[in-house]
Amino acid sequence: MIGNIKKMQAALGDSESGQAVQYQLPVGSELLPMNEHIGQAITLSYKNEIHCVACGRKTNKSFAQGHCFPCFRSLASCDMCIMKPETCHFSEGTCREPAWGETNCFIPHYVYLANSSGVKVGITRGTQIPTRWIDQGAAQALPIFRVANRLQSGLLEVVLKQHVSDRTDWRKMLKSDAESLDLKEIRDGLLAKCETEISDIRNQQGDAALETIDEDVVEIKFPVSEYPEKIKSLNFDKQPEIEGTLMGIKGQYLILDTGVLNIRKFTGYNIEVNFV
Repeated sequence: MIGNIKKMQAALGDSESGQAVQYQLPVGSELLPMNEHIGQAITLSYKNEIHCVACGRKTNKSFAQGHCFPCFRSLASCDMCIMKPETCHFSEGTCREPAWGETNCFIPHYVYLANSSGVKVGITRGTQIPTRWIDQGAAQALPIFRVANRLQSGLLEVVLKQHVSDRTDWRKMLKSDAESLDLKEIRDGLLAKCETEISDIRNQQGDAALETIDEDVVEIKFPVSEYPEKIKSLNFDKQPEIEGTLMGIKGQYLILDTGVLNIRKFTGYNIEVNFV
């Protein structure tokens, strides 16, 4: 199968019955089921072509996970405020694409705790639950706030990340299953520590804009038969043909016996995929 790849599509499995996340790799216009190939030899060959995921034009280099440079510079989805939502500048009239901002940023967002390489705080649109947690390789996730827009979620994240990380240690995440944590107990401790700052945000944004929620912890199991002892990152730009036995999938990484490949990093790359 050959075509431009995109980040893997993932569906949450039933962790209570031991079912793992189900992955499909988009290759051109087709979806390649991946779980059934764990344990098989795989070859991924880069055909030296990249096409922008936004406009489709051929580009020599990928920016922001699959964009050509003009789209990277012009699209709101590539702006710095996506990475740092507390810097949202929509109200200043400088949003790159106001209509896109209204559709994607002015909708309910969630602030959550996740456990991938240890506890972290994060934010996501409501439409990206549980995809966001799966993409981060989180074994557990717990939503703690529902807010009206992306800016508000960013303000809360800034407060909470004074006490817990907002980043995933991807190397640690790929070496083993995360040790189970009591996310509700951690949540309660964080809310107590940040009570004053959270109250200030409520006063600024309006009490109705921030809703504290109490939901069950989501448990996530990934299809991994064996974790690597050492992490070697594989890269199509340095190694056009990647071979190995597929040992598992976690987050957006293929775990091979020869190294790990971040599929999302190579969105838009034209790749031929073969299993033996």
